[in-house]
Amino acid sequence: MELSFYAQPYDVSAEGFYFRTMEEYEAQIGTIKNSFGQQVEEFEIQFIDGGTLDSELARAWGLSQASVASFIEAAEKWDEEDKIRFILAVGECGYFFDPENVDPSDFDVDIYRSDSMRDLAIEFVAEGLFGEVPSHLEAYVDYDAIARDLAIDYSEAIIAGERLIYRCA
Repeated sequence: MELSFYAQPYDVSAEGFYFRTMEEYEAQIGTIKNSFGQQVEEFEIQFIDGGTLDSELARAWGLSQASVASFIEAAEKWDEEDKIRFILAVGECGYFFDPENVDPSDFDVDIYRSDSMRDLAIEFVAEGLFGEVPSHLEAYVDYDAIARDLAIDYSEAIIAGERLIYRCA
């Protein structure tokens, strides 16, 4: 889906403009004048249209004049997994990033696609993370207790309609 933005001047006597690419932005940015004929220099960049995941990426990114170019590049280049990792790392875990030099793989976040902590507990037991559980004892495993323990280190989030469980390392 194509991205769309609006550059809203901080000067209330000037009108902003819509743009989709940095070329459109750069062509318009120097032409905006306020009602006194003075050039407007400061704009709030608003995310207008694009996919839900890109909208959440823009919110976590904190769009500004200084970062819009790197945001557009990342939104076009990154795959879904990169965007989700960034949203969780920056938006939920509080990691800082340099917009000019950001790589989502640098963020240490464990992500699981589970509907609940209990489902994650079941998955972990099945994978053997708690040791080998003999088949005759499987009925006695307290998945709810394991889920409560997992909730100490793991959190839940819904990103673009998908429930995720994550841990910030």
